[in-house]
Amino acid sequence: MIAKCVMVLGTTSGAGKSWLATALCRHYARQGLKVAPFKAQNMSNNARVVEGGEIGSAQYFQALAAKIEPDVRMNPLLLKPERDTHSQVILLGQVNAELTRMAWRARSEAVWPVVAQSLDALMAENDVVVIEGAGSPAEINLSSSDIVNLRVARHARAQCLLVTDIDRGGAFAHLYGTWALLPEADRSLIRGFVLNKFRGDAALLAPAPQILQDLTGVPTVATLPMWWQHGLPEEDGVFDMTPTLVASRTALPPSGEDPPDLPGGGGVPCLGRPGAAAQTPEPFTIAVVVYPRISNLDEFQALKNIPGVRLKWVRSAAELADADWVILPGSKHTSGDLAWLRAQGLDRAVAEHANRGGAVLGICGGLQMLGEALIDPHGIEHAYLGNAPGLGLLPLVTVFEADKTVRRRTACFSDVAGLWSALSGVTVQGYEIHHGQTAQQPAMAAAGDVARVLMPDGLAWQNTAGNVLGLYLHGLFEDAAALQALFGQHGAAHVPTLDAVFEAMADYIERHFEPRVLAGLIEEPTPITSNT
Repeated sequence: MIAKCVMVLGTTSGAGKSWLATALCRHYARQGLKVAPFKAQNMSNNARVVEGGEIGSAQYFQALAAKIEPDVRMNPLLLKPERDTHSQVILLGQVNAELTRMAWRARSEAVWPVVAQSLDALMAENDVVVIEGAGSPAEINLSSSDIVNLRVARHARAQCLLVTDIDRGGAFAHLYGTWALLPEADRSLIRGFVLNKFRGDAALLAPAPQILQDLTGVPTVATLPMWWQHGLPEEDGVFDMTPTLVASRTALPPSGEDPPDLPGGGGVPCLGRPGAAAQTPEPFTIAVVVYPRISNLDEFQALKNIPGVRLKWVRSAAELADADWVILPGSKHTSGDLAWLRAQGLDRAVAEHANRGGAVLGICGGLQMLGEALIDPHGIEHAYLGNAPGLGLLPLVTVFEADKTVRRRTACFSDVAGLWSALSGVTVQGYEIHHGQTAQQPAMAAAGDVARVLMPDGLAWQNTAGNVLGLYLHGLFEDAAALQALFGQHGAAHVPTLDAVFEAMADYIERHFEPRVLAGLIEEPTPITSNT
């Protein structure tokens, strides 16, 4: 079979490409079609472990929406930023040192054959391939080395949608300007415009869609109302800095319509500490520290849906004052982010929180920061930073190895003490992505300061007081057993399954796209018309 290809392009990053591509994957899959996602190149520190290595989180979730096993071919090139001018390059799931050292433009030509082969293979195996672009196809400074937007669209003979975020303003100018900057031969690839994140009365959009169609020949085929908290983890490090408190519904109704049928309702339990069940009007505040190279922040999506929990993203010491839990998440550059933490005074604030008996959780890079020292003999995190002292909250030392650990894991907590005791005996599924290898600090162990080992292979550690926990395992808050242990059945029940999220997303686009547009995209090319 040779798949029909539908491609989602955007006027900007954050316009809604990943979200719409995910919804399209589920829509076409539930028509009985064999569907696969594809994004030639993704730049993100949000990654997931699949067979063969790691891919961007967006393509991982798109594959699940398409009801197939995620595959490294779905995101053949992943760039993981380590600083403003440098990224680690992942090719077909594995770190590629040669490509990492290569200049951007030279790299594009070197990897295009792998990109094309991956896409061709997916097209040969599926009925539909849903392709996601990156940034904007009108980035004319990068057009000569493009391997993710128009070059992919031409290769796949894709039917393209161009989506824009109307909530930011200037949406019609963004659509027209993007279309106008495309090479004239490529403009025919654009089959429809999509207005995303609309708030207000759609009748007030007229006559703009018709004027835009008169100028471009391209109809506006959907106006998607704003949908807060749809349940899909955010992509590319985009998140809402406003503290989130979910009291009664998982999803808020977009623009006056009823919210999709996701789990919700009920009272608002507040957690005085993990596993508590007391009812109180005071929210339970979980603070996630947002350093510059934060990674895998999408694993905290479930916390947005727990009733009575306020999730906040923190960048200053003052913001930790009301936190019940402090989470140090993963980092693509642990030593650099630790230096940033100190520059903000957050190191002292985290230590003070822990010394008062407050709960602290470090995940992957966050675990490494909690220890006594970071040692980088191979310059993995770049030699100019050298070795660094940790926060000293766990008696551990991390050594960065040349080989990267990338694997899925299932592991069971042993006897967990103190504030995290609800996790005792809980088996959780997750994944590891790290260069660091962490072990007990020998001199401290000789002096009697020994960290508690909670999982095999050094996957989890705890201090003797029981309030500081470090994990190499990503995905704790995506595991149903862990959620139930920490928040009780009532809280965990409010976290929608991913399948429910995908179904609601498909329902949503089916309601808001013009009739026959979605079907028309996978038929032989014919003009798409709009009644907007």
